[in-house]
Amino acid sequence: MANQQEIKYLVPGLERGLQLLLAFSEQHRELTFAELHRLVEMPKATAYRVVQTLEYMGFLERNPRTNTFSLGMNVLRLGFEYIASLDVAQVGQPVIEQLRDSSQCSSHLAIRDGRDIIYIARVSAAGSRINQVSVGTRLPVHCTSLGRMLLTDISRAEFEQLFPDERLPGNTPGQPSDREALWQMVQQDKARGYVIGESFFRHGISSIVYPIFNHSGRVAAVASIMVPAEEVPESDRARLQNEVRMAADKISGFLGYLSQAS
Repeated sequence: MANQQEIKYLVPGLERGLQLLLAFSEQHRELTFAELHRLVEMPKATAYRVVQTLEYMGFLERNPRTNTFSLGMNVLRLGFEYIASLDVAQVGQPVIEQLRDSSQCSSHLAIRDGRDIIYIARVSAAGSRINQVSVGTRLPVHCTSLGRMLLTDISRAEFEQLFPDERLPGNTPGQPSDREALWQMVQQDKARGYVIGESFFRHGISSIVYPIFNHSGRVAAVASIMVPAEEVPESDRARLQNEVRMAADKISGFLGYLSQAS
């Protein structure tokens, strides 16, 4: 809370403009000038000048048919530019902690860096005996279910630039051995919208992976859980998938992603 010494330096015009913008809400998406004036405490002539200024600057838009005002694109631009500056790990850490608690499984966030995935956040389930990866661990992108999900965002040309050779490096059991096989798997993963990797990289451990989208609709990261089983139990599969999906959707929302459904 500002003290009296600080209050004397407030800019009245700016304060009034912001006060007027704050009058808009989910219940008040469009307002006439008369409705706006009733919601804010300022003289009518002042409110009129503030509205005219905000409309001129693109922070308010007038609907000429209904003669109502709504928030303009410049308000959204300011919000999205701030949201886009947020770090995935910063906004995602509390979400994967909730995911760990609801799923009772160790939870992770990972991003792609070239041909590697990097774990950027993790939380362990209570009593977990799974050999945990640590933050900063790198794994080959083509050897993990998390990596496959991260590859769903790139074009064929980008994919071939990433893997110029027809044969893929390494000989991990279960990994695709050639580039075309990996590409086909990635396209199936993209169409499905998630990956369930059953003992794909580590024997006796399965994972459920969903993509996290940024404000541009690009895959920014993935959220996943590790299930200590060769195969995700059928009785728990739908519930666990839903838990991971909701976590990924929540983080995507924090990053400014607006899904088609919303």
